[in-house]
Amino acid sequence: MSVAAGTDTIAAAFAAASGRAALMPYLMGGYPDLGTSRAIGEAYGEHGADLVELGVPFSDPLADGPVIHAAGTAALAGGATLHGVLEVGRALADTVPVVLMCYANLVLARGTERFADDLATRGISGLIVPDLPLEEAGEALGACDAAGVALVGLVAPTTPERRLAAIGRSARGFVYTVSVTGTTGERTELAGDLAAVIARTREHFDVPVALGFGIGTPAAASAAADAGADGVIVGSRLVRAAAEASEPAAAVGALVAEFAAALQ
Repeated sequence: MSVAAGTDTIAAAFAAASGRAALMPYLMGGYPDLGTSRAIGEAYGEHGADLVELGVPFSDPLADGPVIHAAGTAALAGGATLHGVLEVGRALADTVPVVLMCYANLVLARGTERFADDLATRGISGLIVPDLPLEEAGEALGACDAAGVALVGLVAPTTPERRLAAIGRSARGFVYTVSVTGTTGERTELAGDLAAVIARTREHFDVPVALGFGIGTPAAASAAADAGADGVIVGSRLVRAAAEASEPAAAVGALVAEFAAALQ
């Protein structure tokens, strides 16, 4: 097993955020176009992101709510490809750790070993595959380990204890902890039992616990950190800001700075 490169990069990013939760904004690759998405990612890094989650647009994004779904659809219509998004990842990885979020069909179509190698050669540290269940993840985990890419697992409030333990045994990089039962999207408030969800997850994992889904305001990000999250993932709010702005990179950069300030 040779997974150290990706896990070390991710671990260093969380360690550098010592005393606060790491901020991991989500970026839809290719939205509104490849060049602008790269500029948005660069603005993330310049305004306080500790890591960046880079999404690959897909035709059937079952984990995503309407904002990210619409952005992915627009990116595909504009000609975004997996190769193009990976090149965005390569550019961003020079300054901030990048974790790719990609649906399983794209990984399997390319072949797990080739896909993992494609990430590693571009300096992309990790991979999140939300529709790849634990029982079917062995091949991808082996390929990612061999390439030095951290295959990041996901857990939800409804994940049973035994399954949490099983996912924890193969944890790499961090664990993506879903804050709600449902798809991505902004919520007016976070679940009241968030601290319990995070604490239950932490019992089974030796890697940082990053919380995502539904964090739409700096106050919510701060609440997630106060509840014990080691990292906070913000997606739909930033994608919506990019959609609404005439200068997307400037708009999301300012917003990321607000989230970063809330986590200080």
